[in-house]
Amino acid sequence: MVKHQPLQVYERQLCLSCLTGIYGCRWKRYQRSHDDTTKWEILWFLILSGTFSLLLVWFYFWWEARNDYNEFNWSLYNQSGEWSDRTVPILATTAAGFTYITLLMVLALCHVAVGQQLNLHWLHKIGVTAALLTTITGVISVNQMWAEEWDIILISLQATGPFLHIGAVAAFTALAWIVAGQVARVEKTRLQVVLLLLYVGALLALYLVPLTITSPCIMDRSSLKPRPAIIGHRGAPMLAPENTILSFHKAIQLKVSGLETDVTVSLDGVPFLMRDHTLQRTTNVDRIFPDRQFDEASLFNWTDLRSLNAGQWFLKDDPFWTVHSLSRKELSRTGNQTVCSLEEMLRLAARFNRSVAFDLRRPPPGHPRHKSWLNDTLETVLLSGIPQELVMWSPDWDRELVRRVAPGFQQTSTEKLPKEVLHKRGIVRLQLRYNQASPQDIRELSANNMNLTLRSVNEPWLFSVLWCSGVPSVSSDAPHILRKVPYPVWLMTPDEYCLIWITTDLISIVTVVGIFVFQNYHMIRWRLSGMRSYNPEQIMLSAAVRRSSRDVNIMKEKLIFSEVSNGVGSAEELSVYTGNGYDGYTNEGVAH
Repeated sequence: MVKHQPLQVYERQLCLSCLTGIYGCRWKRYQRSHDDTTKWEILWFLILSGTFSLLLVWFYFWWEARNDYNEFNWSLYNQSGEWSDRTVPILATTAAGFTYITLLMVLALCHVAVGQQLNLHWLHKIGVTAALLTTITGVISVNQMWAEEWDIILISLQATGPFLHIGAVAAFTALAWIVAGQVARVEKTRLQVVLLLLYVGALLALYLVPLTITSPCIMDRSSLKPRPAIIGHRGAPMLAPENTILSFHKAIQLKVSGLETDVTVSLDGVPFLMRDHTLQRTTNVDRIFPDRQFDEASLFNWTDLRSLNAGQWFLKDDPFWTVHSLSRKELSRTGNQTVCSLEEMLRLAARFNRSVAFDLRRPPPGHPRHKSWLNDTLETVLLSGIPQELVMWSPDWDRELVRRVAPGFQQTSTEKLPKEVLHKRGIVRLQLRYNQASPQDIRELSANNMNLTLRSVNEPWLFSVLWCSGVPSVSSDAPHILRKVPYPVWLMTPDEYCLIWITTDLISIVTVVGIFVFQNYHMIRWRLSGMRSYNPEQIMLSAAVRRSSRDVNIMKEKLIFSEVSNGVGSAEELSVYTGNGYDGYTNEGVAH
């Protein structure tokens, strides 16, 4: 009687099971395959890669756009009439989608690395499609209603470019392991050359990217200009209700150099501070005057305006998530704020010698002050007692009249005009959005003795970039945050940056070469030695480096049985020939 003992027994491979199970729901060993990936699955891998790239840009956009979250919410409020922080659901869905797609991308690359066939499960295909369509819809929506915000990407690269380059080089260097394995696995020399050329070409282009990176923070430290002055935009609206006397008090306590606000004129000719066209968002007008809550703010007289509460909304909505940081006394003061008049704010600024800037909105046609609105405002400014040189006057309406009546005002423009036009109009200061002035514009304006204020700057990285660019002043909703930035977030000389760049590239080159040599060690040794003692099966198995296709598995079986039948080699030697055993099996020997 002949007793047969199995040649090999099954070894559990938990990591491989999880890898193929999560990606393609192939939990059992017989479901996994080393066959070549089908063209259909290759297409889905390309779709997954494209979705990952798009989501990466989308996530980066929203991460850097946090400087303007309040602007985004206010824009949506003007369209819908309802206030809420819309950035929270956007950030939550973006983070969840990016995490999910990143996980699938990592699993796909691991499949390629271990030589497993790609087979994305249909539920994941639905998820990838949903993520792709949702992101495309979001991009189109932002492009329609907030197109100017795309500039934040280019501006932020001035702060993050050098560090993103290092991260990109590290990621491409890590990909060398997968590319080297693919080169070793591919049998056609032409395809190997194509893979190598594509990878090396992309890597070389990445090595040279720093030649295109320009940042004002790459400069000699001795050339750094004084810290930009900070103007409190509507006071300190993250710490107190915007455009209230409490907000301006807090801004002054934070050592701001000036105050900026929004002004409109009441029904009886009193200029008061209000950003919105209605009183619905920032007052309790819905309870005091429920029938008039949607009326234009300028259609209320000053007595009615003074009767409204302008602080409770801040405690209720908590627009900047800062209410928890207020003390009991501050909570009480915040809840008792009223609508602030322009005269109150001017007297406060005069007392503390702070400059003042304001956007003046004309009342609608039919308003009793539709024609005299400018004179009402000008008279209030002159009677407030504030020195004229502290007033930055920006309305273009009857500017010549204003210059004759108040020659000491700093004539200011909120439009980017040619310098000839600015000088003709007597403009000595510009107030622009931060994306409207490039570093070159800033240098040119400084050379022409033109003061420049950029708004609204709320993030330390943006403040640092503008500081390095030489901006003399910025307008901010977050003076309490910028106050904590005594020096640019980062600053390096061109020589230091060049050293970092070259060192990063050299480390990457050495690592990539090492990976390719290690992955292709057996093939390189065979070709250099000129040995002919190996049979073809042994050569192919060595070149595969434990990443086998279906043909390589067949050759493994041939080699095992041929060596056993000929009595050549021990089990350990067979294991050496075949790389790492037989795909999850170990040799137990043959008994009769």
